[in-house]
Amino acid sequence: MNCPEAGTFAAKTAFLKNIRHIILDLGGVILNIDYNKTEQAFTDLGIADFAQKYSQLKQTELFDLLETGKIGRAEFLSGIRGMTGPQISDEQIVSAWNAMLLDLPLRRLQILQQLQLHFDLFLLSNTNEIHEEAFLKTLKSLTGFDSLGVFFDKVYYSHRVGLRKPDAAIFRLIMEQNGLNPEKTLFVDDSPQHIEGAKVLGIQTILLEPGMTIEEHIFKPKN
Repeated sequence: MNCPEAGTFAAKTAFLKNIRHIILDLGGVILNIDYNKTEQAFTDLGIADFAQKYSQLKQTELFDLLETGKIGRAEFLSGIRGMTGPQISDEQIVSAWNAMLLDLPLRRLQILQQLQLHFDLFLLSNTNEIHEEAFLKTLKSLTGFDSLGVFFDKVYYSHRVGLRKPDAAIFRLIMEQNGLNPEKTLFVDDSPQHIEGAKVLGIQTILLEPGMTIEEHIFKPKN
């Protein structure tokens, strides 16, 4: 991929002069997502109260277990089928669950390449094996890469480490494993509860509010 010029990027990151380490969320920060699409898909499958079971701000135990790797695809599908009825196929459930996953803008991947030149860069995502398979397929078709690890010093997926945001433990794990100073660490996420989890440890934070993007509101070139 072609990268932005270094001089241009310097203008973008000037306000981060005291930051040495950056932790980025995936969904809503790098990968575009729309929770409403999954809600509507499951509503169409017969789960009228899906928004009470899963949303950006909260979720029930089934989703917590999936995102911390305590259950896998089969157990998750069985749990969902218990809400929808046995007539719903695995393919329908997976399609509904993945409906929230949209595009992966190339511009953001280019920004990651530039960030790697100036900062220690980490990915921290509450995700699961079904979503991981889907977004890596998107990445492969877009870039030819099999892993987001090429854009980061280290990748932390909740289902692989057994912890999820906003639990301070997952932030503490990253800090301790990589020797990060919280005062020199920036965490960017689009969920306010996750931001609060990072703040507990003294990590600097930026909340991406609805309509904000990293390329237009954080790393946008100054005129």
